[in-house]
Amino acid sequence: GGLAPSLDAKRCAMVNVTLGHVGRAPTYLHFEKASGWKEIPEYRNMRATLPFLIELPQVQNEFTLTPLQHGSVFALDLGTSKDRKTEIVFARGVSHVTMGLDTLQSTLLEDLLTSFDIIERFLVSPVLDKKQPAGQIFMHTLPPIPQTTDRDLKYVQVLFASAVQQCVAKYGPRVLKLRISKIELKVWIGTSPPTPLRLVASSAMGWEAMAFQEELDPASGCTVSWKNVETQETHNSVQMLRPTVETERSSKRGLVRNAGSTYIYDFPALFRVSLMKLWLRTCSADEIPQDFFTATELVLEGDELVEKELCGKNTVGMVVWLMTMRTPDYPAGRDIVLVGNDLTIKTGTFGTSEDATFQKASALARSRGIPRIYIACNSGARMGAVEELKALVKIAWVDPNDLMKGFEYLYITYADLAKLPEGSVRSHPVTAGAEKRHVLDAIMGLNLPSTRGGIGVECLQGSGLIAGETSRAYEETFTLSYVTGRSIGIGAYLNRLGQRNIQMVQGPMILTGFQALNKLLGQQVYTTQDQLGGPHIMVPNGVTHELVANDQDGVEAILHWLTYVPETVWSVPRVLPTTDPVTRKVRFMPSKSPYDPRHMLAGAKVDGEWQGGFCDEGSFKEYMEGWGKTVVVGRGRVGGLPIGIVAVETRAVTRHIPADPADMNSHDIREPQPGQVWHPDSAYKTAQAIRDFNHGENLPLVIFANWRGFSGGTRDMFAEVLKFGAMIVDALVEYKHPVTIYIPPNGELRGGAWVVLDPKINPDQMEMFADVEARGGILEPPAAAEIVFKGDRHVLEMMHRLDAGLQQLDARKAKGEDVAKDTAAREKLLVPMYRQVAGEFMDLHDRSGRMKGLGAIHEELRWADSRTYLHWRIRRRMQESGIVRRMMKLVPEMSFAQGKAAVDDLCQGVASAAGASGEDEAVATWLEGHASEVDARVEQERQRATEEQIYRLIASLPTSRRGDVVRDLVGYSRVADMKGFAPGARV
Repeated sequence: GGLAPSLDAKRCAMVNVTLGHVGRAPTYLHFEKASGWKEIPEYRNMRATLPFLIELPQVQNEFTLTPLQHGSVFALDLGTSKDRKTEIVFARGVSHVTMGLDTLQSTLLEDLLTSFDIIERFLVSPVLDKKQPAGQIFMHTLPPIPQTTDRDLKYVQVLFASAVQQCVAKYGPRVLKLRISKIELKVWIGTSPPTPLRLVASSAMGWEAMAFQEELDPASGCTVSWKNVETQETHNSVQMLRPTVETERSSKRGLVRNAGSTYIYDFPALFRVSLMKLWLRTCSADEIPQDFFTATELVLEGDELVEKELCGKNTVGMVVWLMTMRTPDYPAGRDIVLVGNDLTIKTGTFGTSEDATFQKASALARSRGIPRIYIACNSGARMGAVEELKALVKIAWVDPNDLMKGFEYLYITYADLAKLPEGSVRSHPVTAGAEKRHVLDAIMGLNLPSTRGGIGVECLQGSGLIAGETSRAYEETFTLSYVTGRSIGIGAYLNRLGQRNIQMVQGPMILTGFQALNKLLGQQVYTTQDQLGGPHIMVPNGVTHELVANDQDGVEAILHWLTYVPETVWSVPRVLPTTDPVTRKVRFMPSKSPYDPRHMLAGAKVDGEWQGGFCDEGSFKEYMEGWGKTVVVGRGRVGGLPIGIVAVETRAVTRHIPADPADMNSHDIREPQPGQVWHPDSAYKTAQAIRDFNHGENLPLVIFANWRGFSGGTRDMFAEVLKFGAMIVDALVEYKHPVTIYIPPNGELRGGAWVVLDPKINPDQMEMFADVEARGGILEPPAAAEIVFKGDRHVLEMMHRLDAGLQQLDARKAKGEDVAKDTAAREKLLVPMYRQVAGEFMDLHDRSGRMKGLGAIHEELRWADSRTYLHWRIRRRMQESGIVRRMMKLVPEMSFAQGKAAVDDLCQGVASAAGASGEDEAVATWLEGHASEVDARVEQERQRATEEQIYRLIASLPTSRRGDVVRDLVGYSRVADMKGFAPGARV
């Protein structure tokens, strides 16, 4: 206090004090005139210049800071916005190390990782963890970048953008966990005097970078304006430093984080990061296309979706984007429709506006034949009441003096009714004493603000609308749901109706909240939503196809799934270049003893040596692995060709059925299931996978058939194994793409299992192959021998016919000797061996040679060469099938067999020249490389069918009219040729 006048006289604005201590670091204190020469606690233990170098005063204009940790070159503070709606952890630091253009990216990455470490150490604090604040990083490098000029501004921006995006791509889950929303870097360009350049990237911008050249006040050295390097637009301090929209978003992000999810408007950034990560696996950062990702927001206005960027200012809790992604698979770009719940709008409930938006977005995906991705985080159908009536409603008590006798009705007064718009209530008038009342018969709520968007049955109508829409979408295009948070009621049904689901570990799918169930049961039974629909429920029951740890992993899983999906529902999956040549031999050999079928598909190390499987190395991805474990389903590639896969688990597995907390008598059930058998769950899983591959994915299907049959015990028959087995047939009947059934080496296909996979189910699309070491038949040889050889009767006959010892005993018996004892001993000795002979005899009936000879299979294969053979066979059939479908669309009365005959005729010369061994490869490559000839043949078939239709129509006319009609047609043709009329135009 005594120094204040002296300091004021010297026009001093701030005093910095350093207190030395013995054996420990000094304490740094800051006093400011503006605060009455009181200490500034936010700056304690900062060097005198640090607060200004890291621009803390500017931050304090919008946030109240609580120090977390201060060092000599950095500060970590918790900032709370003035409206107390947003909390952000600010990690801000300064560097005195010279950074060149060649080291900018590596230095920035190192500094970012250091900042991540600092933030992470403090986020484990229970206080901060409960608050779940966002994180922002600011770094200021003081030495100018050597040998740089004004012409390097954009280049520095490119380096910064590349470094940030690579960091986010590589450490995406960590960025998501730390909730990093913005990264800023301030550098100085080596001009004279140096030019300050601010570089900014945020999750809200999809981690795209912006660069601003700062204009300094010559007197104070403070920044007074910022000029965008690209647009040359100038921004003032309010625009640059007051985070209005970002603060609003941060507040919304906090609400969504508390629900365990990610704000819907941050998902485009997650897609951008994941897509960059996908590119970085195939090329360097410099080779990634500049415009590899765009997301256009669509908003429902009237009855149409229109392009409109709301950027978080939406009032409807359903958000839609049309995204264009240039991927390594589709470098020219592919489109998807992304639709998701906004949990910040009425807790993510489905009102009528949300339902209409969802329906239009899904219909858009169907009409364009592009994937429809749904981000699910919601609270089910919206429920509410007419709020305006709560303060107006009155009660007619039976006895006003004794309320326990109950009430007769609810009513409102004539005066209150007059204030309400028409359609608010349905009522009838009564008179009670001197009071005129309107007894409420029904509360309508029409034209009242509280009912906008729906409050009850109208929302259920909307739920029905989008349920039907999703079911149609699954049939007509590719649908995939990502459950990022709770998904309740209609939200859960939408996920199931779309069939394919990726679930985040914190994203339960439930029909009713656990609190409501507890009230229904009258006791506290359930404690979390996960007990009802968490991963331990939805993974084993097959609703969830894939489980992920966080939203970054979830988006990566979406993009990975899309690599197997064609660009549109009308196109075929693209064959991609692969480093694993299709001519590679399959080295992993399935054994007669139980083995892991995934090794057969993906390869495995055996005795320290890698043995490649059927699929391209690293391409096989299993789905629904927690359900129906005696069957393995997934997607993979063979020579770059995407395929859907169904294989058989040969080992015994255990099915777990959890206890229900609501039933005190229930308990966990662990049910053993033998391998090579279809059980109810695995049969259903097989049918489900086949349907998924067929609808929207257009994948050729390969089934590695190694089943001994269906489980037919009492429990499994009760559990509907017969129904689910029949569903396999249903799924195969409607399959529109090539289906390959392959009995692998040491595999077998028996009885009912053969029946549901026989190519005659769908001869247009199905072919069966058997390995030379495979078997197929009704029963296994020992059981078949027991029946065919009439127990041991025919075995004994064979023994007496072939064994010299028994022949001698038979001869002695014929002479009247008693050899019964010796004969019985000899038969007993030989029976085990001759039973093996009988089994071998029956086994010879089950071999691939007989299957081929009878036409039951298309070809015998050798496992080592199967990969090459089936690649070209499937690739050929995919091309042929696609051409036939085009013909059938243009010529509705054409059958598949007729279309196939036309394609065979087109390729006859190519096939003959190649010979039987190279026919598939020759035909496939010719069809892929001769689109014009294919188009011409398709058009030829259309014209031929049109001519035939004309002849049929003329023939159907009375004889007296045929000549007139033909004459009119000739005249029409002449006039049309002269005037250039298009086909179908009126003359």
